[in-house]
Amino acid sequence: MDPADALPALARILITDDQFASCRSTVMDANPDMAKEMAGRIVEEGLKFVAACAANPGAGLAPSRIVDDGWHALVLHTAMYADLCERLGGRFVHHAPGYDPANWTPSILDRAREAIAELGWETDPGLWVAPSDETLVSVAAKCQHSDDSGPIVTIPKPKPDGVV
Repeated sequence: MDPADALPALARILITDDQFASCRSTVMDANPDMAKEMAGRIVEEGLKFVAACAANPGAGLAPSRIVDDGWHALVLHTAMYADLCERLGGRFVHHAPGYDPANWTPSILDRAREAIAELGWETDPGLWVAPSDETLVSVAAKCQHSDDSGPIVTIPKPKPDGVV
């Protein structure tokens, strides 16, 4: 069976409506002027990202800063997030902080978008933008994170092409 066949058409149904609304509220609380619709889009992209990480352990995928705000909202709902990770394959998708705007190239986001596409979803292009290119929405998070796909350990973080 193709892994994409097992996933719903809309990532938001990976969690209940009440859980989705609570995560959306968390994004809105962190970004007081944000519209409800935009916060929902951010949470949905966060769900897609977590599913891609669960399906690609060790890939060192990273979200855009905007999508990272959705991931933060999911992680803050710890019991729901642990259950989500369990249902996505049993691997807890850890949130490994890091921020270095100088250590960024488009291929970092391309890898995550490609992993999401392999699951049968399209990404929201307005939310997968470079750290310095947040024209659609500005978010509270001043960070850029990666998935370490396992116990909390130091791992290589996503790096620009050609940097070792």
